[in-house]
Parts: sequence; structure tokens; C-alpha cells
Amino acid sequence: MDLRTLKRDIIFPAKLRGFDLHFHSTWGLFSPRSVDEGTRLLVDQLDINEGEICLDIGCGYGAVGIVMARLSRTGSVYMVDKDFVAIKYSEVNVKRNHVTNCEVIMSNAFSHVPQLRFDVIASNLPANVGKELLKIILIESKAHLKPSGKLYVVTISGLRGYIKRQFREIFGNYRKVKQGKNHTVALAVG
Repeated sequence: MDLRTLKRDIIFPAKLRGFDLHFHSTWGLFSPRSVDEGTRLLVDQLDINEGEICLDIGCGYGAVGIVMARLSRTGSVYMVDKDFVAIKYSEVNVKRNHVTNCEVIMSNAFSHVPQLRFDVIASNLPANVGKELLKIILIESKAHLKPSGKLYVVTISGLRGYIKRQFREIFGNYRKVKQGKNHTVALAVG
């Protein structure tokens, strides 16, 4: 494979929550050739009502946020990532999938998130960012949720015990929503 071929966008279709979507991606982004198992598990479990205000933390190329936008329809979705390449591809994918209720923002977790209270926050939490950043994300999620707002996270199953302890400490509650082969979806209510 020559360099020009390697640098071309990776384009693939995905059916998520009944929506036929198309994604552009590139090498260096997480799961660049297809929507990964954890993300699929997460989007299948999201309970989002029309009109809700949602946040996708660590949006990558936008799979979770775009599904959230389709589910909330008349609501608003904010998609954040600290990687400028992820932001670029999220913006492209929002346009390509004709989603108009999304705003894509460069932000290290909540550092540049608007001062809003969210109905739903979701994240495919990376395992390699360190427990300090994970704790920051969880504490700030609680502060940015509406009183009955929901935080959904998917992690590799090896982090399940850590997430359970942190949810109970920070939110006072924890629910394992779905256990997959390698990933676990957990829910905390604000």
C-alpha cells in the first residue's frame, strides 16, 4: 500500500439503533475501520427522550453523539474530544449524516463544555487515560447533570469494579446496565 492510499479517509457504513449511518475516519483515531463493540453496546443501552440535552465525552469520530442526536431529535447534543483530528472527523460525520442538532467542541473532558445541565451524558471511557482523569470526568459529570440526569459509560470489563466503586462514591448509586463479552455499560443517576 502506498502512502497516498494510507492517507485516504477510511469510509464505512454502520447501522446503529436502526439508523443507517456513514462514517469517515482515519488512522490514529480509535477503531478507525468500524464502530467498536463497546460503542455498539453503549448506544444500544442509551435511554434518550426527544428534546433532551445530551453530552458525548470523548466523541472520537462521532458515533455515540450522532446516535444521541438522532434519538433526542429536537434536543441538543454536544460532542467533545481533546483530539483535533477527532473533532475534524466528528464535524464531517455530523454533516454527512445530516444531523443538525449537534455542536462539536474541542475540550479536555469538561474544560470547554458550556455551562449547561444535561439530561444524558455518555462516554466510551478509554482505559489508558489514568484513574485521575476518569475520576475528574465522573465528578464533573455529576456537577453537569440535571437532578435526575443519567450518566452512561462503557468500559472494558476490567474497569467494572473501579467504575462501580466510583459511581457509588460520587453519585451514591450504580447500575450495571449490560455486560458484553469484553465491555460493561454502567449507569449512574445524578
